Amino acid sequence: MMNERQIREEICDIGRRIYNKGYAAANDGNISYRFAEDRVLCTPTMISKGFMKPEDLCVVDMEGNQLAGKRKRTSEVFLHLTIMKERPEIKSICHCHPPHATAFGFAKEPVPSCMMPEVEIFLGEVPIAKYAIPGGQEFADTILPFARKSNVIILANHGVVSFGESVERAYWYTEILDAYCRILLFSRQLGDISYFSPEQARDLIELKRSWGFPDARAEEEDCQLCANPVFRDTWSEAGVTRRAFPDPLATQQAQAPQTAPADPREALVDTITQRVLEALGKK
Repeated sequence: MMNERQIREEICDIGRRIYNKGYAAANDGNISYRFAEDRVLCTPTMISKGFMKPEDLCVVDMEGNQLAGKRKRTSEVFLHLTIMKERPEIKSICHCHPPHATAFGFAKEPVPSCMMPEVEIFLGEVPIAKYAIPGGQEFADTILPFARKSNVIILANHGVVSFGESVERAYWYTEILDAYCRILLFSRQLGDISYFSPEQARDLIELKRSWGFPDARAEEEDCQLCANPVFRDTWSEAGVTRRAFPDPLATQQAQAPQTAPADPREALVDTITQRVLEALGKK
């Protein structure tokens, strides 16, 4: 188990990775770690995440009151604390602005599922929360419909928040999502995209469950697995609409092997044979 000093160093290391990946310009982004029941380490406001030192970090309680630190805590700490209250097993939160995933939040385009095995295993369906002015409890509450069903959430017109049992794991979800969104944008430029079949999607979800990763789509019918079924009823509130990527159900049907049309002569022969048999049976 890491001590507080080690956690501070890990937060600074992840901050450098976020900055170097281009996920946090200037003083963007914030990271937190719950190291005691009522104690949370968090990054301060107005500092580049690429150049933090362990002593720059702040300590707050679960209500956001600052208890320690020479710098002022991030104004978005309530987003972190709300997730921790919803998911007590969560230790760390990472919020930043990865460009490719954030683009989906600007366009309010749902992230397509059923195209990449690693994404299905580690992320599942990714929701988009409605926009609210950053900072404060109203902004934090936008994640409430999603926090118990996903470990990564796109914030409309803002960025991404991800969470896990360690600082690195929380960051991983953001990196996986942004890499996937980048591939999606590239593949769309090449033309039509292809989804997994319902059978392939079900197999991946079953594999995921066997490894101990829950998936909110597990109870859905096979034909709905790839159609963003878990969060689709939240789209209207956030203004989410499928525009850039085709409907997976229609695409799957088009990709399914086509049965050759029946030869009309065969149907005629069958009809004649049936009538002949019926006539013989009457004699």
